[in-house]
Amino acid sequence: MDILIINGLIIDPASKVHEMLDILVSNGKIVKLGKQGAISTDGTKVIDAKGKIVVPGLVDMHVHLREPGFEYKETIATGTAAAKAGGFTAVCCMPNTKPINDSRTVTEYILAQARNMPATVFPIGAITKGSKGAECTAVAELRAAGCVALSDDGRSVMNSAIMRAAISHCEDENLAAGGVMNEGEISKKLNLKGIPHAAEDIMVARDIALAELTGCRLHVAHVSTAGAVRLVRDAKDRGVKVTAETCPHYFTLTDEAVREYNAMAKMNPPLRTPRDVDAVKQGLKDGTIDVIATDHAPHSTEEKAAALDRAAFGIVGLETAVGLSLRLVDEGVLSLSDVIRKLSLNPATALKLNKGTLSIGSDADITIIDLDEKWVVDAPLFRSKARNTPFNGWELKGRAVQTLLGGKA
Repeated sequence: MDILIINGLIIDPASKVHEMLDILVSNGKIVKLGKQGAISTDGTKVIDAKGKIVVPGLVDMHVHLREPGFEYKETIATGTAAAKAGGFTAVCCMPNTKPINDSRTVTEYILAQARNMPATVFPIGAITKGSKGAECTAVAELRAAGCVALSDDGRSVMNSAIMRAAISHCEDENLAAGGVMNEGEISKKLNLKGIPHAAEDIMVARDIALAELTGCRLHVAHVSTAGAVRLVRDAKDRGVKVTAETCPHYFTLTDEAVREYNAMAKMNPPLRTPRDVDAVKQGLKDGTIDVIATDHAPHSTEEKAAALDRAAFGIVGLETAVGLSLRLVDEGVLSLSDVIRKLSLNPATALKLNKGTLSIGSDADITIIDLDEKWVVDAPLFRSKARNTPFNGWELKGRAVQTLLGGKA
C-alpha cells in the first residue's frame, strides 16, 4: 500500500528543502513531494505529521551492536530496535565483536542476522587482523562482503606504516594506558589515572599527516578535545580529505560528571573540560565537525557496577541522541537544518551510502520528530538491552515519534 505523509514540515538538507509539503511513498521509494493537499489520498495509508518535522532517516556511523560474541550486552535485534526508537534507520556497526569482524565470514554473518531488522546495518571491518595492529586485513575481501569502512575501533593502529584511510580511533595507547578519565584537576582529586588530551591530539595529527601524504580519505571518530578540533580545522583548510564526528556526550557533559566516581560517565575518549566542550560546539558550528554519531556502547549492569577503575568504558546513545542534539538548536549553536544534516546526510556522504535524503527516487527511510515533546529519560524502558547512560532522569525536549524503513513503519 502507498503511504502519504501529510501536514509535516519537510527538512531535507540534501535537496535544500525546508517547507510544508506532503510526501508520497510507493514500493519503498519516495515518488512525489507536493504542496499540502495536492496529492490524492485515494488508496493510500495516511500518516498525519501535523506539528512535526519530517526528515531523512537518521544515520549513525558509529554503533556497537556486539553480535557476534557479546550478545549478553546487545544483539543486532535489540540494537536496531533501539535505533528505530531513536529515529535512526541506518547504523554502522564496529568490528570489535568476537570474533573480530576481520573476514568475509564474520561480515556475511552480521548481514545475515541483520536481514528484516528495523534499521539497515552496514558493517565496518577491522583494519588489522584481530585488531592487533600488526597485519592488514584483506581489504578488498571485506569491501566485497559488504563492509563500508575500516576501523580498529577501541584500539589505535600504532604502526604508522599500516595505518591508511580508515575510520580512526585517535588515541596514543602509550599515553592513555591505564587511564580511567580525563587527566586534570578532578582525576587528581579522585586519585585516578588520567588520559591526557595529548593522547588524542598526537594521533589525530599523525593520521592527518598520513592522509595528507597518501591523498586518502580519513574520518576521525569521537572528537573530544579542543586540540583535535583545531587539527581537523587546519587540515580541512589545507585541503586534506578529512571528516570528523563527535558524540552528544562530548558537547553536553564534562569530567565533572565523573566526580562522584560515576561509572555511567566513564567513556573512551573520556569526558573533557568545559573548554573542550566549547571547542567541540564551535567545531560543529563552523563545519569542522561534520557528523554527530552516538558511539552506542552497551554493557551489562555488572560491567558498569564495578569500581570506576575497573568498570567498562562506554555509554548507550541511540535513544537519547535526538533530544540531546536538539539542545544545540536551543543554545544557538546549530540551526535545526544543520542538526538534521549532521545526523543524516553528512554521515551518509562520508561513507558514500545512498541514504540521508528525501529526494524523489530515494529509499523511503523517513523519521518524524516532535520538536515540542518533553520527555524524561527512563533507562529501564530502553529498547536496547543495556542501561548504561549518564542521562537517566534527564528531561529532554524533542523526540523521534515514528520511523519508516523502506516505507514500512
